Amino acid sequence: MRAFELVTARDSRHALALLAEHGPSVKILAGGTDLLVEFKSAPHVPQVIIDISRAADLKSIAVTDAGLSIGALVTHTEIMRSPLIREMFPALVDAAHTIGAVQTRNLGTLGGNLVTGVPSMDSGPTLVALDALVTVAGPAGRRQLALGEFFMGPRKTVLTPAELLTEIVIPKKNLGKPTHFLKFGLRKGQALALVNVAASLWVDWDKHVCVAPRIALGAVAPTIIRAPQAEAYLEARALTPEAMAEAGRIAVGEARPIGDFRASAGYRRDLIAVLTKRALEGAYALARAKRDRET
Repeated sequence: MRAFELVTARDSRHALALLAEHGPSVKILAGGTDLLVEFKSAPHVPQVIIDISRAADLKSIAVTDAGLSIGALVTHTEIMRSPLIREMFPALVDAAHTIGAVQTRNLGTLGGNLVTGVPSMDSGPTLVALDALVTVAGPAGRRQLALGEFFMGPRKTVLTPAELLTEIVIPKKNLGKPTHFLKFGLRKGQALALVNVAASLWVDWDKHVCVAPRIALGAVAPTIIRAPQAEAYLEARALTPEAMAEAGRIAVGEARPIGDFRASAGYRRDLIAVLTKRALEGAYALARAKRDRET
């Protein structure tokens, strides 16, 4: 690995100033679980690396007027240990638990995982299924957009060289929304997903029908995607096993899985149908348990 200059940012504002000072070739270092591995085989290493790991303003987990705010530097282990997240979104805990080994979860950050833009990332589907927003800071100020719009392609996001992902927000209307995450890999631990799926929904218990269903799929397209046709099918429909299985079949038609050395496209399509049905069943079970606690 070629030598580089390491500059430490005090906070997000300082990080933005350093980005402006050192130009577009600079790289951001957070947990380093992806970046340092990349540098070992990369033909070109930037002359300057900006370490943002000490930026305390990017490390909070809090409920605000906007919803649940998670700083970009919150680690996967901190997500797993957060009482707020464990209570409101156990699916985020489940997703964090599938990421790498203990050491990776201790160092790796939520923002860093999202910025990689890898379609098989485990943190993305649950957040997309919860209509999460991301806050991006840059020279012109801050802007917010849906997480699904943040991803542009494999390892590509909307971030410009002068911008920084600072925050992930789950909207207030979705706090506590029943959500379930599932991942299928070739082994139990430290595996890339062949397919991962998250489903969220509310239930109108007076009519016993599904409300605002969301289905997010990973590792089956160039980016994490929603399955809007499957969602539309479930809206205002009774959540029977047959309906959830049909939603899984519809989701298959909305994906674009590839075949590679890990699995064929056909096998991935089978996984989409099965995992979507199971994710919906898991979210529905959480909704029933929530109703039972509150009555």
